[in-house]
Amino acid sequence: MIRVRFARGFLVAGLVAPAAACAAPAAEPATGRAPVASVVTQPPSETLSPLLEKALPNVKGKTFTSAIADFPPTARAVPHRHGDAFVYAYVLAGAVRSQISGEPVRTYRQGESWVEPPGAHHVLTENISRTQPAKLLVIFISDTGAELKVDDRPR
Repeated sequence: MIRVRFARGFLVAGLVAPAAACAAPAAEPATGRAPVASVVTQPPSETLSPLLEKALPNVKGKTFTSAIADFPPTARAVPHRHGDAFVYAYVLAGAVRSQISGEPVRTYRQGESWVEPPGAHHVLTENISRTQPAKLLVIFISDTGAELKVDDRPR
C-alpha cells in the first residue's frame, strides 16, 4: 500500500512538472503585436522506395529504375533535379501539385501523369491534401550509377 502511494506520488509529480512547463508565460505588457511562435514546423517530406533497377541491355550505360514516391498529407519535396535522367511520374493515389522551372504549376490527380526532361529543375512537388496521402509511380531512365534525386542546397 505504501509503495503504491509512493509510486503514485512520483507519477503525479512527473505529470505536473511538464504541464507547468507548458503553461502560459506570465503576462507581459501589451505591444499591439501578435506573439512570435518559438517553433517553426516544416511540412513532412516524401519517401522514395525503389522497386526495380535494371541496366538497359540495348542502351549501354543507361539504367531503368522504378520507384514509389509516398507523400503523407501536406508533404512537400525539397526542390530538386534528377540529373540527366528522363523521368515519368504516374499518380497512383491522391493529388499532387507540381512545377518544373519555367512551366506553370499543375495539379495531377489519380490516373494522370507527367514527364520531366533530362536536367529539369523540379521546383514544386506537394500533396495538396491535409488528410489523404498521395502516391506516385516514378520511372527513371538514368546514367548507370547516377543519383536519382539531388535536392537543392539549403539557402
